Parts: sequence; structure tokens; C-alpha cells
Amino acid sequence: MDQPVLSVEGLSIAFKSGREWRGVVRDMSFTVAPGETVALVGESGSGKSVTSLAIMGLLDRRQSRPTGSVLMNGTELLNLPEPAMRQIRGNQVAMIFQEPMTSLNPVFTVGRQIGEALDRQGAMSREQVRSEVLRLMERVRIPNAATRIDEYPHQFSGGMRQRVMIAMALASRPRLLIADEPTTALDVTIQGQILDLIKELQQETGMAVLFITHDMGVVAEIADRTVVMYRGDCVETGATETVFARPEHPYTAALLAAVPRLGSMQGAPLPRRFPRIDTTDGTIISEPPLQRQIDRKAMPVLSVRNLVTRFAVGADLLGRAKGHVHAVENVSFDLWQGETLSLVGESGCGKSTTGRSILRLIEPRSGEVTLDGFDVMELRGSALQRMRRAGQMIFQDPFSSLNPRMTIGQSVAEPILKHGIAKGREARALAADLLGQVGLDGSMFDRYPHEFSGGQRQRVAIARVLGLSPKLIVADESVSALDVSIKAQVCNLLMDLQDRLGIAYLFISHDMAVVERVSHRVAVMYLGEIVEIGPREAIFANPQHPYTRKLIAAVPIPDPARRGMRRAAAADELKSPIRPRGHVAPRREWRDLGAGHLVMQTG
Repeated sequence: MDQPVLSVEGLSIAFKSGREWRGVVRDMSFTVAPGETVALVGESGSGKSVTSLAIMGLLDRRQSRPTGSVLMNGTELLNLPEPAMRQIRGNQVAMIFQEPMTSLNPVFTVGRQIGEALDRQGAMSREQVRSEVLRLMERVRIPNAATRIDEYPHQFSGGMRQRVMIAMALASRPRLLIADEPTTALDVTIQGQILDLIKELQQETGMAVLFITHDMGVVAEIADRTVVMYRGDCVETGATETVFARPEHPYTAALLAAVPRLGSMQGAPLPRRFPRIDTTDGTIISEPPLQRQIDRKAMPVLSVRNLVTRFAVGADLLGRAKGHVHAVENVSFDLWQGETLSLVGESGCGKSTTGRSILRLIEPRSGEVTLDGFDVMELRGSALQRMRRAGQMIFQDPFSSLNPRMTIGQSVAEPILKHGIAKGREARALAADLLGQVGLDGSMFDRYPHEFSGGQRQRVAIARVLGLSPKLIVADESVSALDVSIKAQVCNLLMDLQDRLGIAYLFISHDMAVVERVSHRVAVMYLGEIVEIGPREAIFANPQHPYTRKLIAAVPIPDPARRGMRRAAAADELKSPIRPRGHVAPRREWRDLGAGHLVMQTG
């Protein structure tokens, strides 16, 4: 057997808490061989990311105490001086972080940031570096790379920023790639391409991969071996096929049982709660079905007609835009009380822009939006603020949507105080109750966002909007950062609130298995346009548009037998939404399949 690239033996990690040291990871041991992929899986807060940061030497040495052994190609990393550790980072080991917006420098172009690893090697000219950066951007499927190389991180969607991070990590062809939730923000088609890309690089270079994720479908497709973590302990490890077929620990069995599986909703017209899992003995507790029917004879909570949002790009000598990004083009739909309409599509297709445009967080160019009786496009000042109590948004990146100087209790209570719902102790009690509803302990009330894992921060963001009892919640990838068991809990919470209060959800997601579980209707977006919309059963059982079929076919299945699969990436995925000045969008024809199932005509 080959000498391991990485060997972790008896790794324990403690953090300073006041005058005491609190253990968060205990006695972790595993190896990663050349060309091998080891998946580190477990709940949010179980210690997966902390383990990876200790391996990279990125923990604050004054506040953390890692013990044990971490060998990289025979070199002990735990006690390595920082200058020597910097030589290993990037050259021998690279890391893709979970939240791309906090990892990218907002003042430098993405091309410059990808090129930094190449510049450090000093063997390439400026032209060669730019050429290699373009090749990397195209390889991770960033559309129109030649134009976007000089753009800044804020001009990219969440999924696009994650692809930039992957390109940066791969630039120096490291011996070991640590991937911390690298496909969390990506839609299923790009996720599949990234997984294939990592496999190809492993075959070409013998690169080892430590893959940290909560997505068991991804684990099944990419991992040779799986290490399961629970509350800082390694509870099970073994070949992926064995772990999936015959899990020995109750938590592993519970983790696999909680995975949403495409096709599980066949014959069920309404959304259905996820089963609850007892992680002490693996018992699966089925939830009763939801009962609420949608009254489509009533007025819709949200009505959108011919919504258009475009962004100017470039400028000529007269200062006029050379072209526009057609982010949202003639989008129309209705959403009723107690209904979930899921908006799905590739990263950069316009899903998030549609949600932000509806709430006027981005100014649309034209169209009509009516929300709970408000003519959204005409609102100004205090009237716009009143409307936003009726319509709230859960953002994709929880870290950037929470104030780092406010405790999570203050963040959750802030909108309650601002809108005059409660004051003082009553507001604090309401905020604490909301945190409890999303699975966070009351003792966390006075902690700050940086003290939480990515999944925990997303739960804080969800609690924050629930306090206003809105009529509409635009949930922009609201469960994408959560591990499977917490994802199930949060989805159940959202469905329970909907069942009890009649909240309407515009559920923006790339997780098709979750979409199938929670949706009444589904709208599929491609390059700023809705190409198919209809009841969830019809979309999943009888998809008519070629793009819808491709999305469904790309969903990762939790079956290790699929590990050898490769997907053929079609060239048409690289189309750009940028159009020249004066471009007139073509008139679209629709085919009505009945029961509200509409599909855009192709060709």
C-alpha cells in the first residue's frame, strides 16, 4: 500500500473558554492515501471543519490546543513554525472553504486572486498566468470567463464564487486537497461537474482528497472511505460501500435514513414532513402528513407579471452601457397563501435575483409585483418598510447577513424591536423562543456569529425572519448549508409554520430532493427565464423541457455503486446571459399541458 499523503493519529482539539479548555474534537485518527478520497461527515458543529483547520495550521494558537499527530508526507504539522507551514499550504495542501464570500478579498478581481498561487511559483510570465487562470475558470465551468476574469467577487452569485474558490485551490495542483463543503452552494449540474473534475484531477496527478460534507449523495459518489463524526468523536469509519450497506453505529444509520431521496414523493400530492430520527438508537419516527389544501380561487399573496431585471456591463466613450446581463427576463407567476413555489436552476440563472427583485432589494427594470395588497413597484420610504414585514428573505450566505458585532440574540430581536412587535424582556424572550424553534440552545443567546458553524449561523438567520410572522418568505438556499438531520428539522419547521399560519414560501434551491419534498409547485429557470412551471408531481414525474430533464438526471443518489459514473458536460451550459445594448428579448411561446403545467417551446 502507498505511503499515506496525510496521516492523522489521536488528534484532539480544545478551545479556551474563559479560564478553562473545552474539548471539541477527541482522538481522531484516519489516513488519506495518494489518489484516495476520504469523506468526513457529520452534523453541523460536530468538529469536521475544526479538524480540517487544525490540519492546515489555521487555528489561533493562543486560543486553541491541538494535540496528537498530523503527518503530511512524513512531516509533522502540528508543531511546525508558521513560515514552514506557509510553504506547505498551497504547494502541498490546499483548502476550499465553506463560505466563499468570507474567503475572497472584495477589493481584488477574481482573476488576480486565482493567479496569486501561480505568481508565488515565479515560473510564469504575466501573460502565462492570465492564460492559466482563464483555463482554470473555464474548467470549473464559469461562463464567459474571458469577460469575468476582471470582475470582483460581489459581481458573482454564491455558486459562482464557490467555483472561483475551487479554481484557486486547484491552481498549484496540490498533493492533498481539503474540500470543506465545496459543492454546498452549487446547483446539481455544476455539482456533478465539480465532482467529476476532482476525480479527473486525482487520476491525472494522484491528488488525495479529504472531502468534508453533509451530503450523503455526494459521499456515495466520490468517497472511497467514510469517517463519521458525532459531537467531536469518530463513531464509525470504513469503506463507503460497507458504511452505506451495513452501518454499525445508530447515528450513522440515522444520518443515512434522513437523506431525502428523489422519487420518494411519488403519489403524494401535498408536501410531506421528513421523518424524525433518534440519534441514540437510530429509530425513525414518521411524521403525520400535512393537511393544508391550497385555495387558488382566493387572491394570491404574491403576483408577479413580466418582471425584468438587468445589470449594465461595460461602457462606451459616451458612458453608455455596452450591454446588459439579462438576469431576470419576463418572469411571471402567482403564489397563494400556504403554498410553496420552488424556484430551481443553475447557479447564475437568476433565481436569487428574482427573489431580491420581488422585495425591491434590487431595483427591477420593469414589471408588476403585488404582495399582500401592496403595489411593490410603487412603494417608497416607510411604505416600503411596512411591505417588508409582509415579505421577508432568508439569505444564502448566513455569515454576511449577520452583524458580527451583535450577539445572535440581538440579531434575532432586532427586527422584532424595529417593527414594534415587542420590547425589552418580552422581545428577548421571543427571540430565545425562536432560537429554540430552529434547534439552538438558549445558552447560545449571548454568543457572536463567529462562534458558530455555518449550519448554525443559517439557523440564526431563519429565526431572525420568523419573528415578524410574514405572509411571504423568500428562502434563498435557506437549507443548503445544513447537514441532513438539521436540514430535515428546519424543513419540518418551515412546513409546520406554513400549515399553522398559512405562510407562502418562494423556495429558491438547487437541492432537487428537498424541493420534491417541500413543494406544491416548481418553476425551473434557465438564463433568466422560467422554462417550465407546474405542480410538483407533474414536473418530477413528467418533465417536458430538456433542461428540466437534465437537472433531475444530475441529482446525486446515495448509492456507492454510482461512484464510477462520469457525466457528459454539454457545451451549451456555458451560454452567457450578457446581451448587447438594444437587444430585444424574443417572444416566447408556451405549451399548456393542463393543471397549470406550462413549458416553454424550444427550437
